[in-house]
Amino acid sequence: MANRNKDPLDTYLLRVLCLLLDERNVSRTAILMHQSQPAISAALKKLREIFDDALLVRDKGGMVPTERALELLPHARRALAEIDRLTESPAEFEPASSRQQFRIGAPDYLAPIFMRTAVRMLRDEAPQARLSVHALGPDYDFEAALAEGELDIVIGNWPEPPERMHLSMLLEDEIVCLMAEDHPLAAEPALTQETYLDAGHVVPLPYSRSQRGVIDRYLTGLRLERHEVVEVQSFGLAPYLLQESDLIFTTSRHFASFFARLLPLTICPCPIDFPPMRFYQLWHDRQHHAPAHRWIRTLLTRAGREVQALGRQN
Repeated sequence: MANRNKDPLDTYLLRVLCLLLDERNVSRTAILMHQSQPAISAALKKLREIFDDALLVRDKGGMVPTERALELLPHARRALAEIDRLTESPAEFEPASSRQQFRIGAPDYLAPIFMRTAVRMLRDEAPQARLSVHALGPDYDFEAALAEGELDIVIGNWPEPPERMHLSMLLEDEIVCLMAEDHPLAAEPALTQETYLDAGHVVPLPYSRSQRGVIDRYLTGLRLERHEVVEVQSFGLAPYLLQESDLIFTTSRHFASFFARLLPLTICPCPIDFPPMRFYQLWHDRQHHAPAHRWIRTLLTRAGREVQALGRQN
């Protein structure tokens, strides 16, 4: 008992701490941990005593973490990740009965049909599992998130993925042009390089500060420059801007096919011989051999193949 008193912070309190600081709400934390609200409130009280800090304080918008809490959070996550590795069972993963939570970082340059397909497979095969999809942006350190266990997998299509990560292909797709059905160039037999470069383009802002997109990188290598008119952070917004406009969006075929079925848009071959756009999943070595992780990677690969096959039909 004396030894236990010298080590007051057990894994339960660590998990409460991490989830409370993520959710910033006692009730939601209680629901997610399958605990009562008084139990979580008692755990928070204990944590405040251990760290001699309020950790969460009330604000007009709800509860916000203190500076001390923000300092503690990455250390608590790393500690839990190491404990999970120590206690991880070598037994095979059983998707049908698993309550595992999978956390995926994914920009929206994959058409919604990819995640829809993955979710359908997940619900069919692991109906009690949970999936969290985290949006990525240029200020988000996805490598640190993978290393610290904040994310399990990141989906990317950068020409040069980080060498420190494991990687496997999800799908490979040709690059096409998407435009309004009544776009003046849609009636042309074929786009020429000149008309393509002179046309107004919708272009995405980069998702990574260290990586340029496949299209921009290739055009720069050819010393070509397209007429960029509108920049968007969200790929999902771009197709809607093409309606009733003279703009063009250069993207992957599966993405273009998805929105061409929803909106009055048409797909045209690109006059520039862009290399295929490759989408892949990245993960850290810390989870490389974990049975559950191997299973979700396989599921995402299967979803990618199904989406690629559908895209080729259009």
